[in-house]
Amino acid sequence: MRARSLMVMGTASDVGKSVVATGLCRAFARRGIRVAPFKSQNMSNNAAVCAGGGEIGRAQAVQAMACGLEPSVEMNPVLLKPESGSGCQVVIGGRARFRINAWQEHERYRAHAWPEIVRSYNSLAEAFDLIIVEGAGGAAEINLRDRDLANWIVADLADAAVLIVGDIDKGGVFASLAGTVELLSASERRRVKGLLINKFRGDRALLEPGPALLEQRTGIPVIGALPYERNLGIPQEDSASLETRASVSSAAAVRIGVVRFPEISNYTDFEPLESEPDVAVHYLSDPASAPKVDVLIVPGSKTTVADLKWLRGAGWEDYLVRCLRRGGFVLGICGGYQMLGRRIVDRERAESDEVETVGLGLLDIETTFAPGKITDRVTAVHLPTGLSIEGYEIHSGRIAGVTDASALFRIGSRGQSAVREFDGAQSADGRVIGSSIHGLFDLPDFRRWFIDTVRKSLGLEPLAASDRVASTPDHTAAFDRLADLLETHVDMRRIAALAGLDWNA
Repeated sequence: MRARSLMVMGTASDVGKSVVATGLCRAFARRGIRVAPFKSQNMSNNAAVCAGGGEIGRAQAVQAMACGLEPSVEMNPVLLKPESGSGCQVVIGGRARFRINAWQEHERYRAHAWPEIVRSYNSLAEAFDLIIVEGAGGAAEINLRDRDLANWIVADLADAAVLIVGDIDKGGVFASLAGTVELLSASERRRVKGLLINKFRGDRALLEPGPALLEQRTGIPVIGALPYERNLGIPQEDSASLETRASVSSAAAVRIGVVRFPEISNYTDFEPLESEPDVAVHYLSDPASAPKVDVLIVPGSKTTVADLKWLRGAGWEDYLVRCLRRGGFVLGICGGYQMLGRRIVDRERAESDEVETVGLGLLDIETTFAPGKITDRVTAVHLPTGLSIEGYEIHSGRIAGVTDASALFRIGSRGQSAVREFDGAQSADGRVIGSSIHGLFDLPDFRRWFIDTVRKSLGLEPLAASDRVASTPDHTAAFDRLADLLETHVDMRRIAALAGLDWNA
């Protein structure tokens, strides 16, 4: 039987659509429902790699985890990866296809994207009982209605009942919900079955009589108010979340700074470090106000050359040199690793208009960009210690200068294939380190080795075994807490009934 569907839209971006969809996925999965996530079109540089090498938005990978599923490209058939103020790389079916520089190219984009969206949704609908569909941006983007492939056209494809989420923490939630409904067409409005207030602080009674007046005005019930939770404990997709990331203790033994590029990608690489009791992680945009750190991380970037220019213009190169002079460490991941080399060559204009760019010159490597993109899950061994690594690669740059004698890692598998490849480089004093592998810190033994190496450089003993985080991040408990919040503060019986399900069955 073809799956039923529920769709989560919002009044705007960053109101909590992904979080609510994740919670619904977990809540229904706990009830034994065969449920899967779907977002037709996502815009994010924080991607995940599926089995088989396709990349999708991080949010749908997280939602798949909440469902107890392996992520698949059908869950996010179109991923737009911003490269500039108006341009982006288009990933369809998990693979980079082409670039668009303006929405004037919409017809070309739609001709490629929409058939894959339809195929992916239908594939999921035949395999599951319930699809939790997530919209994009705001539900009433009337300026984009004629070219929207993420909201109402998808609601029609899935024949979905729609819930609209508003963020009360930003203020004006009743106006934003009412205004969104007001701007919908009659057919769109008929699909909206519930309004949801997110990020509420305080006594629920303080909302009154707002929900009743809102229902009176729109004819749509307010089905719940989710409390504000500072740290949900699940990977975040949007770099906007870095603005409100919980502050960390400045008294931590090891201070790590992450340069927040304009087009930072895959910053979830560093979330495992945040879980360590003796580590403080700071996401930094301005070197003039940045604190002293023991490790400066130059992270991944979707636009390596452009972000390297930004890094230099902002003054980060001087900060980086001062960090090394103080005895600190510099770590580059993927695009950041490429920046640390001697030069970046892009003769085929695969990523930028610059044929050659001088790198920071801290590692004896060179990067050449090619049109084909490497996207694979990998396992590796850290050669100096023999510790295991599990991660993934997403890059167009090919690194020259890494040999079996100088490499830091030996990759043992790529996707389903056994390989013997080498990755990574370091400076002669071991203070500058680089790798193409995302997820370096996911496994606890290597993560702890790295942190204890920094501790030793500071004259500190390794952290006692009893105080260590002894496992990879387990998001199961976080998913359950999120589902519990929904079940406590939202009318889940009403939501289940919208999909023809009995919540108490």
